Amino acid sequence: MPSLVQERVEDSAPRGRGRPRDELVRTRILAAALATLEELGFANATCDAIAERAGASKATIYRWWPNKAAVLIEAVREAVAQELPFPDTGDVREDLRLQLRNFVRLLNGRRGRAFKAFVAAAQSDPEVSDAFRSAWVRPRRQYAKAGLERYRGKSFRDDVDLDLVMDCLYGPLYYRLLLGHGSLSEKYTDALTDLVIASIGKGSGQAG
Repeated sequence: MPSLVQERVEDSAPRGRGRPRDELVRTRILAAALATLEELGFANATCDAIAERAGASKATIYRWWPNKAAVLIEAVREAVAQELPFPDTGDVREDLRLQLRNFVRLLNGRRGRAFKAFVAAAQSDPEVSDAFRSAWVRPRRQYAKAGLERYRGKSFRDDVDLDLVMDCLYGPLYYRLLLGHGSLSEKYTDALTDLVIASIGKGSGQAG
């Protein structure tokens, strides 16, 4: 593992071809943050532990992230980005079915416990809450809404509130994740998808 002296020497050395040194260090820190979170849990995943695993200084971490919550949620977001694309099958029901199945697969996988700890901590820690909303909730919602927008007026009504649709789709998943009163299964997400589609489809009832 590089010492802090080695890191300072490397950071001041001339940069050759390939990715900039800063990007290499950043990638190493994010990988260390994810591994530390999965191994120790949110409460014990300190910046000291991340820095030691990454072979970097805490000063380097704080140069790019304001606190440990920010670096941890960015590490999670980048790690799962490829696992949670918003599908484009041409069928809104199938898009949502696949998206929710992928999300549940993530929650039930090896990163599920770390993700649950992060969501739980966000309920009582303002720093964690801010980091979670800005780095996860807002971009994920915008991404999903953009995927749904192409179906407006075609597969569902023009007047549908997509923010409400997001709450109806993902709220129950976070509810079960935190309370543990029911399983997070594909059967459940498929039923949830059908329920939401039935309520927003062009043939669904409107106030008249």
